[in-house]
Amino acid sequence: MNQKYDLVGIGNPVYDTIETPYISTKGRVLSGCSTNACIVATRLGLKTCLVGSVGGDFVHNFNKKIKEIGIDSITNECKQSGGFHLVYDSKGDRTLTILGIADKIPPGLIKNNKKILDSRFILFGPILQEIPLEVVDFVKENSKAKLFLDPQGFVRGKEGKKIIKKCDKKKMRSIISNFDVVKPNEYESELITGFSDPKKSAEELYSWGAKIAIVTLAERGSVIYDGLEFYKIPAYKTLAKDPTGAGDTYAGGFMTELLRNKNLYETGLFASATASIWIEYTGPDAPVSEDEVRRRIAVMKNY
Repeated sequence: MNQKYDLVGIGNPVYDTIETPYISTKGRVLSGCSTNACIVATRLGLKTCLVGSVGGDFVHNFNKKIKEIGIDSITNECKQSGGFHLVYDSKGDRTLTILGIADKIPPGLIKNNKKILDSRFILFGPILQEIPLEVVDFVKENSKAKLFLDPQGFVRGKEGKKIIKKCDKKKMRSIISNFDVVKPNEYESELITGFSDPKKSAEELYSWGAKIAIVTLAERGSVIYDGLEFYKIPAYKTLAKDPTGAGDTYAGGFMTELLRNKNLYETGLFASATASIWIEYTGPDAPVSEDEVRRRIAVMKNY
């Protein structure tokens, strides 16, 4: 009998070019919210599956890479792969220019696959509005999995080749009500809730129905709220050579540890330490391992 998936990530993979003060990619590299989360979760011992649309331009590269990592996939091959050109300045602020947009994810990929619905955790990590809302409703109604939302792709739009931030608060409130865990970054949380204070944002997200609300704060760590207590999670002190995927890999680490450790502070530390390894490298080959995550947690407990 096939092993149940620990984590299914729903969201399109992307192929990005990245420039930071420390690195510049040679060509396009595999990335994406659900992709990065599945990569680190797999390297931390989970059985994972990635669901999304991939263009014929990169489908061979994609299939080869995720097979090498050990991730299963359910993909819709389309005309072109999604991707961005990301440029970070010395303050860590970034601009995104669109290189390509893949098709929306066909609902049938999820609705017709019982193994997805039987998984332990399902991550919705859209890149740019590619997940139909009917899929969120269907999974909520038909799966007992814990549901995790990274809302970045639901609060993005486009003008030409530029990415813009936009948020229909009523719509986002309805989406978030379906999820056990929601994790925006600081900017997204203010856009969604209207609160600049991360604690107030977390409280608001919790009041909308999320059982656990997380706001990530880059080098200032993160805040977690479960309706009873706030947990302030530090960031591991390191040099962020490429911040791309920090929140994605925080999510992957968080889900990995929450499946085996219900202590939210310890789970937050695990997530933060996981992300800290990722940002020291660029692309999907960061050497994330549980031994190194645990070593960094021990250091963080002395901050």
